[in-house]
Amino acid sequence: MLKVNEEMPDFEFDAFQRGQIRKMRLSDYKGKWLVLMFYPADFTFVCPTELQDAAHHYQKFQEAGAEVVSMSTDTAYVHMAWHENSSSIKSIKFPMGADPGGRISRAFGTYIEEDGLSTRATFIIDPDGKVKLVEMHDNSIGRSSAEILRKLQAARYVREHSGQVCPANWKPGDEALTPGPELVGKI
Repeated sequence: MLKVNEEMPDFEFDAFQRGQIRKMRLSDYKGKWLVLMFYPADFTFVCPTELQDAAHHYQKFQEAGAEVVSMSTDTAYVHMAWHENSSSIKSIKFPMGADPGGRISRAFGTYIEEDGLSTRATFIIDPDGKVKLVEMHDNSIGRSSAEILRKLQAARYVREHSGQVCPANWKPGDEALTPGPELVGKI
């Protein structure tokens, strides 16, 4: 499984976005923050609620300097069919990545071999391609895009404010903490 501060692997994949299927690479996002959201499958119960929530927050993610990519083991054609048939999914403007062979899910440590699906997982990756957050859930538990956005903002803050750390529930505008220099990067 990919760990915090490890470099994100690069993969080419098909993605459905804005009515088209195209080839993409994870390295296309170098130089930007990336929120990579793995989910189990299209045409399910929890997944459309999460993806609609991410679509609702997409502009805020972009304002925070990040792009969002969702990823499941479905094909890009299944993503297209879901987009055409679900009012929740029609609102999505970010790329919906396809990982039908599970290569990307395996590399990130989210693949469930016996099911052929991904665990519900979120990775926040910095502009250098380093993982800054790994969060995994049981597939029956949905995520909050507002909380992912808050964590992205905290990750950006500590990157831009060397020597400072963000306490629990930190939000932009809140005070950060300044630990002793011997603790920076260790706490």
